[in-house]
Amino acid sequence: MQKHKYDKSISLFERAQRVIPNGIPGHFNPSNHKPAGTYPFFCDSVKGANFFDIDGNKYIDYMCAYGPMLLGYKDPKVEEAVAIQNKKSDTSTLASPIMVELAEFLVDMIPFADWAYFAKNGADATNMATLIARAATGKRKIIAIEDGYHGSSPWMQNITRTGISPLDHTEVLRIPWNDLQALENTLNENENEVAAFISSPYHHPAFKDSVMPAESYWDNVHKLLRKKGVLSVCDDVRTGFRLNAHGSHEAFGYTPDISCYCKAIANGHPISAVVGTDTLKNAAGSIFQTGSFWFAAAPMAAALATLKQIKDLDIPTQIIRTGEKLFDELTSIARSHGVNLKVTGPRSMPYMRAEHPDGIDFHQTLCGECTQRGAFFLSHHNLFVSAAHGDEELNQTATIFDEAIISTLKAIS
Repeated sequence: MQKHKYDKSISLFERAQRVIPNGIPGHFNPSNHKPAGTYPFFCDSVKGANFFDIDGNKYIDYMCAYGPMLLGYKDPKVEEAVAIQNKKSDTSTLASPIMVELAEFLVDMIPFADWAYFAKNGADATNMATLIARAATGKRKIIAIEDGYHGSSPWMQNITRTGISPLDHTEVLRIPWNDLQALENTLNENENEVAAFISSPYHHPAFKDSVMPAESYWDNVHKLLRKKGVLSVCDDVRTGFRLNAHGSHEAFGYTPDISCYCKAIANGHPISAVVGTDTLKNAAGSIFQTGSFWFAAAPMAAALATLKQIKDLDIPTQIIRTGEKLFDELTSIARSHGVNLKVTGPRSMPYMRAEHPDGIDFHQTLCGECTQRGAFFLSHHNLFVSAAHGDEELNQTATIFDEAIISTLKAIS
């Protein structure tokens, strides 16, 4: 199989570096795409489970735009809903009626939710949840998990990042995942000062294996939180609607006070949401957080069309089964070549890591070899499976993976 070439991508990236800091900023920055030279930089078009780069290369996409692509790129029902709404209005001077319709649908879909707010990004949602928790409790501190990611706001970024001050973290208390004693100690040491505990339903850090909650973890967490009058915030930005159609907390048998959604909620259109219980409705109404494009109607139409399909087709169950089929096959292929492929986390969005004496270098090379052959894998982040990934894509991926692992083993021998 001939490897992809990236001449146009490289040329455009050189242009970009002259006028854009880092050429491509943020989490799309190519510095995480290793080995260098094995990944494209720019996308030209998308369809179904595939994207095409500006050199004309086709990829089966297992990053799904870092999570938003749930149904498949350019899903017909979602795009039709957007087109219909755009003919009427998108960004306007007033809110659109579809905002009310979307809120009603979301409240009906999430069992514990009594109200919904909308914004643009995951960080908007987690910030809003924090403000609501503080308004409701009169307390300021937030407990979060070490290596947990809740957006790019200064209070949630790694303290070692450029521009982040220790003062940004004075009211954020970090504890290890799955450590109930650490949670209890932190609550006791900060008596009557903690507003909320924010966490994803399971632990999915970058560059590390995903870790599921220990048995009865969430039951015991909520016993401690209720005892201390601390709110539970579920960051479902990444996991939302990939594990359970009614919110990922349902997959783990617990009920938060607030949940945050983004990514898959609108199949790639820019919108996020916060939902919560009736007891927090007044607090939610008392805060002020807004944005120029938060009331855009077209993304709301996309979210409504996406959520209807999630509910009607039980998309989470579908993509979990697809992921199980895919990663069982890749694990078997790796084993046939004497390589242990460790897959952690739910199969709809697992972290995949090839174990080898060469460590991360081997896994990075393997992912790069796959990408150059048309199966887009990243080594540092969990992967994603969509409803558009069918048997054809899975079979092609298996063939690519087999060739890539043979090539990687030859390269290190």
